[in-house]
Amino acid sequence: MSKGKTPDKPVVALIAGPTASGKSDLAVRLALALREAGKDAVVINADSAQVYADLAIVSARPTDAEMRGVPHRLFGVWSGEEGCSAAKWAAQARREIAEAHAAGIVPILVGGTGLYIRTLLDGISPMPEIDPAVREAVRALPVDQAYAALQAEDAPRAAMLAPADSQRIARALEVVRSTGRPLASWQQQRIGGIGDAIELVPLVLLPDREALYARCDARFAAMLESGALEEVAALLARHIDPAMPVMRAIGVPDITAYLRGECPLDEAIARGQQATRNYAKRQLTWLRHQLPQEWPRTAPENVELRSQFEILFSK
Repeated sequence: MSKGKTPDKPVVALIAGPTASGKSDLAVRLALALREAGKDAVVINADSAQVYADLAIVSARPTDAEMRGVPHRLFGVWSGEEGCSAAKWAAQARREIAEAHAAGIVPILVGGTGLYIRTLLDGISPMPEIDPAVREAVRALPVDQAYAALQAEDAPRAAMLAPADSQRIARALEVVRSTGRPLASWQQQRIGGIGDAIELVPLVLLPDREALYARCDARFAAMLESGALEEVAALLARHIDPAMPVMRAIGVPDITAYLRGECPLDEAIARGQQATRNYAKRQLTWLRHQLPQEWPRTAPENVELRSQFEILFSK
């Protein structure tokens, strides 16, 4: 759509960027600029760590002061015991967006979790129900036998997997045996995406890598000073399953190692900073190559709100 043209569909803004890129602050600034122009806006979280009530500090969730009176949704709404998947988040995000549009409010999505963003826009594959008897039989097979069976029943999928990847082998085998269709045929379908029903106004933030890494390091150190150790200790006291996403969030395993006496604090800090930098690097790669190339990309310091989001300010 040309700049300044009034959209024919409900508008959704999207600010996507890596961790520590300032995207949340930019979303608030956009909402405040829209308020000055006579339009209300709401910021909707699209970060897989910031959805958890248990990770206010470790996930760098915006504080009340940082929200500056702008309504925020889907921040800190899931319990760590429950867990949040891309499908669960997308369903909630669709409802929040629909409610905002019904009230004449501009939704501003902000985050760096690519799977969440693509699931919301493109939809998700309708995964089939698996016959419990089939699942039990498949899961009882030694991995070498399961892999041989998958080679016979779904050769293309078997060729994509390592022979020792027991979890993915079992999943593919139970799907083809339970439904008569290979996993790929289910994955080719997409349901629930809103991309065609909205006018998306995206902006992708691509900071200088070295400056971003420095901000990652500084932010992790600041988290520890702000109570990250106590936050993770509270998580551990609840005996949440270590496989749950909240226990695998960036920084949590490293702080856990320190709290359990497995490493000194300086080593935990170094590990956590490295993990944060690695995550930011993966996000940058995804943002550069996996999002549509026509989406605008810029460094955070070069954003001019009314120019980048001109369509939002049109009457």
